[in-house]
Amino acid sequence: MQSWAHAALAFVEAHKHLAPYIVFALAFGESLAVISLVVPATFILVGVGALIEAGGMALLPVWAGAAAGAALGDAVSYWVGFRFKEHTHKLWPFSRHPQMLERGERFFHRYGSWSVFIGRFFGPIRAVIPLVAGMFAMPALVFQMANITSAMLWALVLLAPGAAVMKFWSGW
Repeated sequence: MQSWAHAALAFVEAHKHLAPYIVFALAFGESLAVISLVVPATFILVGVGALIEAGGMALLPVWAGAAAGAALGDAVSYWVGFRFKEHTHKLWPFSRHPQMLERGERFFHRYGSWSVFIGRFFGPIRAVIPLVAGMFAMPALVFQMANITSAMLWALVLLAPGAAVMKFWSGW
């Protein structure tokens, strides 16, 4: 997995003009229910943050790509939960690992609409909260407000520190 992450970072560095699209795809995979369990995007996105400053890429388009990918991944997950409702428990991998959804349901019941915003920042729960929000028919407007604002902040939190560290480092 680590070699895959290094290869992905090398690809981004070699193809800087594609960085917004690549981070869009990574953030989409990281935010899409189930797929996020196998895509090591968080590590790669933090690394891309360092490449922004070191490689002369602009932060704004890369940030926008990451935020849009994350928001779309959660929106698709919400739709799947809304569409399949209680049948979601029968879908793989939840049929084999019901504790994944149970944890998400407890988190959702505890924090309500805030769970979508808060859950974005907690890796293991990030994969199921939008799905659970859809299952319980959270109003779409409320979901999207929490989804989009948290995606924008999440993308900044992942990308900006690497860019700032590289800017500081290069100033020495």
